Amino acid sequence: SRLGGRFIASHIRIPDGGPVPDYEHYHRVRFQMIYCYRGWVRVVYEDQGEPFVLEAGDCVLQPPTIRHRVLESSPGLEVIEIGCPALHETHRDLDIELPTGLVDRQRSFEGQRFVRHVAREASFSSSVVPGFEARAIGLDSATDGLAEARVARLVEPTSEWISHDAEFHFTFVLEGEATLEFEGEPALRLTTGDAVTIPADEGHRWGPVSADFELLEVSLPARPRFSS
Repeated sequence: SRLGGRFIASHIRIPDGGPVPDYEHYHRVRFQMIYCYRGWVRVVYEDQGEPFVLEAGDCVLQPPTIRHRVLESSPGLEVIEIGCPALHETHRDLDIELPTGLVDRQRSFEGQRFVRHVAREASFSSSVVPGFEARAIGLDSATDGLAEARVARLVEPTSEWISHDAEFHFTFVLEGEATLEFEGEPALRLTTGDAVTIPADEGHRWGPVSADFELLEVSLPARPRFSS
């Protein structure tokens, strides 16, 4: 409700591992992604081949209406799910059985493609956010510029205030601690598991961070402009 019902971010935990009582279903959404934070989960998606395992650091983009199913999870599974809008329709599909036996990596689901990001195959490079380096999840081209997600770490702190023009800029502290300041406001001390959305045109800067500090960032559009 703080963002007018346009977005929702959920930190989901499954304490007990084993088979998940799920079924083939799909969502009517503008945007939806799942980031595996702790543990692992086995999933299957329409026309994307055999079931596969998402491990910690991996991520998927779930395009609108793609049929999928959660099959099994490790004990202590934790995922971060970002969706737009906050309330969206979920429908069961009784006419499909996954896997379908087809592999179509370029299939369009209402203008978006499925993305599976494997953390161990990715590398860090310069980020669109000043002072950070990041490994991009790869949602930009798959959503035609609608959204991007990154795992980021601060490499060059700055004393300058920066701002962005994004519709939505979400950050979740994956590891470590950091100070986040907003102009005219008391500094926030963020620790592992904390999350914050940074409003557009709001001057802010990152203060001291721990050596293991890492963020999950999600922004709409994919390439917001940052200025100081």
